[in-house]
Amino acid sequence: MSRSLYSHINSSQSVQNSSSVQDCSSPDELRYWLALLYAPGVGAVMYQRILSAGIKPGELFENPVNDVLDEAFRLPAKIRSYFKNPDWVRVEKDLLWAEKSGCHILSLADSLYPSLLKEIPDPPPLLFVRGHPEVLSLPQLAIVGSRNPSAGGRQIAQEYARQLAQTGLTITSGLALGIDSASHEGALQEGFTVAVAGTGPDRIYPARHRELAHRIVEQGAIISEFPLGTPPLAGNFPRRNRIISGLSLGTLVVEAALKSGSLISARLASEQGREVFAIPGSIHNPLSRGCHALIRQGAKLVENITDILEELGPLASLALEGIAQELKAADQVNADSANTQDPVIEKMGFEPISIDVLVERCGLTPEKVSSMLLSLELQGRVTSTGGLYSRNDQGFFTNPKSRCP
Repeated sequence: MSRSLYSHINSSQSVQNSSSVQDCSSPDELRYWLALLYAPGVGAVMYQRILSAGIKPGELFENPVNDVLDEAFRLPAKIRSYFKNPDWVRVEKDLLWAEKSGCHILSLADSLYPSLLKEIPDPPPLLFVRGHPEVLSLPQLAIVGSRNPSAGGRQIAQEYARQLAQTGLTITSGLALGIDSASHEGALQEGFTVAVAGTGPDRIYPARHRELAHRIVEQGAIISEFPLGTPPLAGNFPRRNRIISGLSLGTLVVEAALKSGSLISARLASEQGREVFAIPGSIHNPLSRGCHALIRQGAKLVENITDILEELGPLASLALEGIAQELKAADQVNADSANTQDPVIEKMGFEPISIDVLVERCGLTPEKVSSMLLSLELQGRVTSTGGLYSRNDQGFFTNPKSRCP
């Protein structure tokens, strides 16, 4: 399903490159939308109020002396002055950028503007898009979490993203280090991904993700509400979280501390009427506490991707049918192999463990246990971090084709 749609998007890309201002009656109309974006003191909420009042951006600049507008919005003098002398230089730079291949500017009036995002209280009036804007209208699931996850948490995020993308869901995240980048990487293996940036569309942050960003542009989209040249200011990232959740049917939190920005995304998702999912973890792991708090507050506990697909309802029903039989078969395989599981894996449990404790539990020599651990590491079944060993299945399931580690 994803691959056929990808072919369709690729075939239509040349058309989209020539129609970045598709639903504007003229390029001048988009100019006015952009000019209003740069008005001092006009944020997303004020912008939305102006549009909701039935006022077109062009009217503000064509008739800057508007007593009705002043009375309704009590505009400060600096805004009224700006309407008489807008920043056309920045506007022209934006329009030139949108003429480049793969670059688009979508206004709220554009048919390609994602409908789910329009439903939030403060949708961005304009979206700067690099890549395929059509992907923004596909069913999406946000995956967010710690910038410094455990090895197991990163693996879970990547594998969940891969399998969910395989079912047809587009994976949305924030291009940050850790869980974000793992989610994008996993999605790119099987389908589409959307990255919501906290900078202008002409910047990539962090810089180490330039190659990843290039792949996302080729197989999805990078979007931003921030105009060209916007640096990675700290306040931009919590602000963009409402877009990550607003684009998505639900938000999955993989690992998060109690004060993590991921919990902001989860709270926004709940306020926007979207589903919130959380993966539990060890009670000894500080990065599990945010997820556990969300579960106590009503987020759905997730042990496999069916928990997500079932909750999303009709939009995910076809995908759910497609994997139901595979999950059933995998469960049988897991049950059949339980009695023949590697003795070291069996004795490890689901918490990080030292080799000394493992030697004591197994009743084997240190040399024998070390040799077995090395073999398990090479197979990808065990991870070593700081002298402690962890099993990679995280206690959820063991068949990587049907369920996530």
